[in-house]
Amino acid sequence: MSRRASSSRLPTIAADVEACRACPRLVAWREEVARTRRRAHRDEVYWGRPVVGFGDPAARILLLGLAPGAHGANRTGRMFTGDASGAFLWPALHRAGLADRPASVSRDDGLSLRGAFVSNAVRCVPPGNRPDPAELRRCAPFLDRELAALGGVRVVVALGAIAWDAALRALDRARHALPRPRPRFGHGATLELPGAPVLLGCYHPSQQNTRTGRLTAGMLDRILERARSIARLAPAR
Repeated sequence: MSRRASSSRLPTIAADVEACRACPRLVAWREEVARTRRRAHRDEVYWGRPVVGFGDPAARILLLGLAPGAHGANRTGRMFTGDASGAFLWPALHRAGLADRPASVSRDDGLSLRGAFVSNAVRCVPPGNRPDPAELRRCAPFLDRELAALGGVRVVVALGAIAWDAALRALDRARHALPRPRPRFGHGATLELPGAPVLLGCYHPSQQNTRTGRLTAGMLDRILERARSIARLAPAR
């Protein structure tokens, strides 16, 4: 199957994601958050549904996060949009030449990615940002389908330990032989397997990491520069 034919499956995957109600706890929570809203956004209409992956169908880099933010993507309908994590990530993607602008404010603001695709291990906001193992398992087929449709992906940047583990499980389901014991997550951790995308670890751009200096702009820039090199994308201008 050609890359174009493969990537044409992305709209079908997105439609299936948006229609999903497989996890009762997550459905109840995402809809409760959308009803009650945060005071700063009380006059807005929240998305309140599963959030689909976003980016370039010809992507060579997949950035994989944890889950939508309660008042970020669960409000705006786009990954890493409308919260502090996105406010840290998008400027870095712009500096790396992977995004055409340094901010994402809504799902229809015209922003586009070049050579990159953004997704999450879980597509609905979980209470306390903690999906349970069964919820991760139910969402896993969407990641498998995205990876199959994004046939040109050469590197997966796992933003945090849960995303790292989700990516490892996806590689295992794709019948790539993982080393034993399985490699542990760390900032800059790397797993290279024959015939598989390189897995690259990065601390999640959450406030608990960025405000404490555990993840700095320079650290994220270096991870994205490394990802570009692995993916054989031309240097950012």
